[in-house]
Amino acid sequence: MSDSVIDVKHVYKQFSMGEVNVPVLNDVSLCVHREDFIAIMGPSGSGKSTLLYLIGGLDSPSSGTIEIKGKNISLLNDRQKSIVRRRDIGFVFQFFNLVPTLNVEENVLLPALLDGKTIRQCKERLEMILETVELAERRRHKPRELSGGQQQRVAIARALMNQPDIVLADELTGNLDSHTGNEVMELLHKVNSEHGVTILFVTHSQEAAVYAKNIIHLKDGRISR
Repeated sequence: MSDSVIDVKHVYKQFSMGEVNVPVLNDVSLCVHREDFIAIMGPSGSGKSTLLYLIGGLDSPSSGTIEIKGKNISLLNDRQKSIVRRRDIGFVFQFFNLVPTLNVEENVLLPALLDGKTIRQCKERLEMILETVELAERRRHKPRELSGGQQQRVAIARALMNQPDIVLADELTGNLDSHTGNEVMELLHKVNSEHGVTILFVTHSQEAAVYAKNIIHLKDGRISR
């Protein structure tokens, strides 16, 4: 039985701008195995974030297939894709995307509550995650009361709430200074090594990329060998 959790097969992606089709990804194939920790690097416009969003089911390829844990996500309806995104994949974005009116605890709980769980059911998991990201003492604080690094830790905790096998992160250190960025990458390394979560992250930062077990380079919409 294969231990791959992400299979990208001959994926093409183009966007229409008026009557012009703009190619972004050109015959991209890759396989990500359980507990991999992979960085995707390349110049601006190379298709890094587009590839990440396709893998996360936030967009659909023009052609080719993407399988998450053996499921071809292109064949799923919107409801089924939403379930995959809630249960199998956690997302971390550059701009944190926290709900400003909710405190740390409420932001972290949000994915579980959206998935139909109760706060009581989530209590033990919540405590463990807040300890993992070292924010248990800031649980009642709103995002505006936190530093950028702390906000990114909240975003990582939220991504882990539903115990996903995969975390996808897009430029998660892009808004942080190098010291804080390294602390966030250390946390991701811990999540990968101690909790066995597969991590795929897009970055421009060589400092962030050194934490990866493998680096995929994209150039002009292709994986450069």
